[in-house]
Parts: sequence; structure tokens; C-alpha cells
Amino acid sequence: MLDGLENVIISLYAKGMSNSDIEEQIREVYNFEVSTSTISRITDSVSSDIIAWQNRPLEAVYLIVWMDGIVFKVRENSKIINKVTKSKNNYATLTKIQTSMNKKQLMK
Repeated sequence: MLDGLENVIISLYAKGMSNSDIEEQIREVYNFEVSTSTISRITDSVSSDIIAWQNRPLEAVYLIVWMDGIVFKVRENSKIINKVTKSKNNYATLTKIQTSMNKKQLMK
């Protein structure tokens, strides 16, 4: 079997692909035939780890960081730069940017 193919199969399985989807993907990408029974044998080798992870005790609190923004390409001083909106209401900010851009375009 190709070096690292087992890791590829486990990775595809972890991403939610079925055995038949993995078989097709391996055939298309690597031009290599591997049976669904072989794929099943490989994925079964990690199934106990998956079950243990799914049944692990959870912490009472988890820290979550949520960042929201939209990146726009804007012409400034004859250069194109990235500008990021950091508003909670990005639609309103987008509308303001579009309105100011339209005014600038009309003034040209």
C-alpha cells in the first residue's frame, strides 16, 4: 500500500466521508484501487479512539472567541489597500462604504 495512505483514509473518514466516497476519492486523486473492505478495516482501527473522544467528559465552561469583520479592497492615495469593518452591524457599515464610494465616484 502507498506510504501514508492509511493516514489519508483516516483523515477523509474524520471529515465525514463514507467508505465508498473515500474509495472513489483515492481512485481519482491517487489513481490507486483500494476496496471498501480495506477502508473499513483501516477506519475500524481508530473507531475505539473516536468513541472514547465522543464520550469524554466535557468541561463546565469553554472560552469562545468570535471575531466578525468584512475585508474590502479600497483605493487610497492611488494604492489599493485592505480595510476591515469591525462593526456589529456589518450590513450598515457596508452600506455606508458603498454610499461614500458612490459619492466619490459621482464627484469624479
